[in-house]
Amino acid sequence: MTDLDIYKQQLKEFYGSRTTYDHEKDTRHPLEAKILLEFVGLHSGQKILDVATGTGLVAIPAAEKVGSDGYVIGIDITPGMLHQARLKIATARLQNIELIEADAEYFNFSDRSFDVVFCCEALVLFPDIIAILKKWYRILKPGGLVAFTCPPETAFMASLQQRICARVLGVSLPHILEPLGTPEKCRNLLNQAGFRDIEIKIEPSGRYRPLRDNKLSEIAIKINFKGNPLLSTLSPEQLNQLQVEYKAEIEQLATDRGIWEDTTKFFVRARK
Repeated sequence: MTDLDIYKQQLKEFYGSRTTYDHEKDTRHPLEAKILLEFVGLHSGQKILDVATGTGLVAIPAAEKVGSDGYVIGIDITPGMLHQARLKIATARLQNIELIEADAEYFNFSDRSFDVVFCCEALVLFPDIIAILKKWYRILKPGGLVAFTCPPETAFMASLQQRICARVLGVSLPHILEPLGTPEKCRNLLNQAGFRDIEIKIEPSGRYRPLRDNKLSEIAIKINFKGNPLLSTLSPEQLNQLQVEYKAEIEQLATDRGIWEDTTKFFVRARK
């Protein structure tokens, strides 16, 4: 099994354990899905692709907006999340939505098939972001839109995780947030993929988290660093050292209210 295979399996396991994340305490996922949908403004008859659809937070309201003359396809690698989406679709009695369990990186759609491609929360998880953007460009109709969310470089204590891994492992590792972490980087990637009319809306947010919520699990380490071969083969001793160092660092950041975590999001749209 390759490092990429290991990484994809870890993604399935991680998100498979969070099938109710629309209802998790302090979650912003439903709000961010709503903002992303409003940022595009769908209308009747459109054909929509929702990549990494999860529990259908974008796909289901999109299906309601495009109506019976439109159609929505949601694609995700996590069967547990798709099961939750199907339950919601059945409750809403929607007939114009299809869910596909597959890796969106490899699943092929016909050229010029969609009016809009959405990806809420998940673009940073793709190992080759420019490749997936080019793929979306190909399957969009002329004038079609891509719309996604992504976090800034400052989000989720990214620099802290980088610093610890560099210190423990003696190497500088790229972080998951680097490719899209600033508006300029978003624009550059979209321009490389051929997109135009790029708009970026920044929604600042953050929260205090208690110390017990900030455990650095083995799977979180590996996902955050995209299955880096050094991290996918960590010994228990190395993993333990990372966790010890992480705990020591976050304890220094703690206040009476907890640890401040930046959850700011970029909302991005661009046209083919």
